[in-house]
Amino acid sequence: MSPLENVVVPDEVVMSKIYMIRDQKVMLDRDLAKLYGVETKVLKQSVRRNIARFPEDFMFEMTKEELENWRSHFVTSKEDRQGLRYMPFCFTEQGVTMLSCVLNSERAIHVNIQIIRIYTRIREMVLLIKTYHCWWSRLKRSFLSRIRK
Repeated sequence: MSPLENVVVPDEVVMSKIYMIRDQKVMLDRDLAKLYGVETKVLKQSVRRNIARFPEDFMFEMTKEELENWRSHFVTSKEDRQGLRYMPFCFTEQGVTMLSCVLNSERAIHVNIQIIRIYTRIREMVLLIKTYHCWWSRLKRSFLSRIRK
């Protein structure tokens, strides 16, 4: 068994760490650090040392208002509040991909591949829902036009 096969994070765990902030699907620094097996402080230091790799559409820092709003919607236990003394970095899909260049451990690479596959599945599900919605709308219009005749 390769070292990569030892790293198993259920997809549901990863998916539960994707939030909508500023109308973007993002993951927080503390959640990514936990998945990668590093301290949040280490992840943030690595990002700051390589800040040119993280433009605003890859990563942004949550504002105080956004943090309070996020806490009121998602954080329920005191344990969940830990690690949120500072404004978290929010990483978009592209930012998560860029993290693999910054955090060069085997675990980070493996987890990154898994996260990117999950983002891809989410995009595919959204597209499928839109397709079904269009199909349903056409079917409904067709049905209504036949009834009116």
